[in-house]
Amino acid sequence: MPNAVNHDQNAGSPPYRRGIHSGMYRDRIWTMRQYAGFSTPSKTNERFRALLEGGQTGLSVAFDLPTQLGLDSDDPSSAGEVGKVGVAIDSIHDMRKLFDGIGLEEISTSMTINAPATTLLALYVAVADERGIARQNLSGTVQNDILKEYMARGLYVFPPDQSVRLTTDLMNWCSENAPRWNTISVSGYHLREAGCTASEEVGMTISNALFYVRRAIESGMVIDDFAPRMSFFFACHNDFLEEIAKFRAARELWHNLVEKEFHPVDPRSSQLRFHTQTSGVTLTAQQPMNNAIRVAFQAMASVLGGTQSLHTNSYDEALGLPTEDSVTIALRTQQVIAEETGVASHVDPLGGAEAVETLTDEIIKESLTIIEKIDALGGAMECVKQGYQQSMIHESAWQQHQRIETGNELVVGVNSHSNDEQPEFEGLIIDPEDELNKIQELTLMKQSRDEKQLAKSLESLGEACRGDQNVMDALITAVKSEATVGEVNGVMREVFGTWMAPSGV
Repeated sequence: MPNAVNHDQNAGSPPYRRGIHSGMYRDRIWTMRQYAGFSTPSKTNERFRALLEGGQTGLSVAFDLPTQLGLDSDDPSSAGEVGKVGVAIDSIHDMRKLFDGIGLEEISTSMTINAPATTLLALYVAVADERGIARQNLSGTVQNDILKEYMARGLYVFPPDQSVRLTTDLMNWCSENAPRWNTISVSGYHLREAGCTASEEVGMTISNALFYVRRAIESGMVIDDFAPRMSFFFACHNDFLEEIAKFRAARELWHNLVEKEFHPVDPRSSQLRFHTQTSGVTLTAQQPMNNAIRVAFQAMASVLGGTQSLHTNSYDEALGLPTEDSVTIALRTQQVIAEETGVASHVDPLGGAEAVETLTDEIIKESLTIIEKIDALGGAMECVKQGYQQSMIHESAWQQHQRIETGNELVVGVNSHSNDEQPEFEGLIIDPEDELNKIQELTLMKQSRDEKQLAKSLESLGEACRGDQNVMDALITAVKSEATVGEVNGVMREVFGTWMAPSGV
């Protein structure tokens, strides 16, 4: 039998199984933060404006692959990828265009960026400085979770130790200069999308978060100076009750582990705040309108699990970049849940339900076992270097693949109620001229810069990287002198080197 819900421990009370706020959505609806970015900064800016006019309450920026790897659009390695899966950002000129007409002091901005997280935050801060916006008034998040890149995604640049140095540099800088900024969003999303189970997602994510806390404290920080600005990012898949239980389990487990090891004074330090994105890997190219149904149930599970912000995927994303119409339907899905279903009027409405409480207890137990195993093997970083988490993810992904192939796990439209009809949908088409125009703009910008000022700023950045100085101030100075994303990350590559995973990648 599950443990009975202790109604003396309501939402807003430790261990936060029932939610981190006493009133939850009665007091404030979750932030509706649709993930968007494609082609050029100007075209993405148009999409941002449309979403905000449609009722979105926060921004979330998707960057293209070259930007995520710290490369410029004119780099030979970027050919064919510029602006394809996100917006291409090369310089401060692009960041100005991306947020043109959008009040940075009025909106919370999330940026899904990891290896060059310091660079993109530097660009954001530089634009805010130009506008006369006080840094302490900026609010948002940089993902800045490099461990999961080694574990599941592969978009790392520097070796693990140097990458984590950049992570803690950013955390330190924000605690002193931008206290409203969430300095890291520890991501279970990409681990889950790569194939791990719900319990593995919680276990590995919290293990990574504990590593970051330990490293931050080793760098001289006090837990209450940064932990209240840590956030988490989870996926929401199709098993409705399991996903609800997963979120409740993560909150309780994080609280208990932080309190036990770090003894914070500020209660916010042990509160797990999280963003949720509905699952991309559950979307199917077959019968794509089924995806709208999947997304609606995943979104509802996220809300019933107590998320602080939510992105709902578009039904056509298995076919390509989402169109404006499909993006609007995805946003409306959230708005219907918030305004029509009545679930936002209740705090933890499924609390006490036998199935939910049992699943919550099971996930806590299974996730804690994973955390303890990783600690016993030397911690999250050491296990990444050994490929331990990667192997766990690959094994779970293979098992799920086998279940689908054998029909033991049903996917409507794929191995259940399928047909031979080809989808008539076509995703957003990126104009091939956009890449050429982007490169031309970058070339002209590079020809008009103050080369002496540029060289001086890049030299100062190199000195900061070679020493123990926080790199953020040097980065901000460099991007203000029109140094590009590729140039500043080129300096860091030269100093830090690059990394090859145990798999040879």
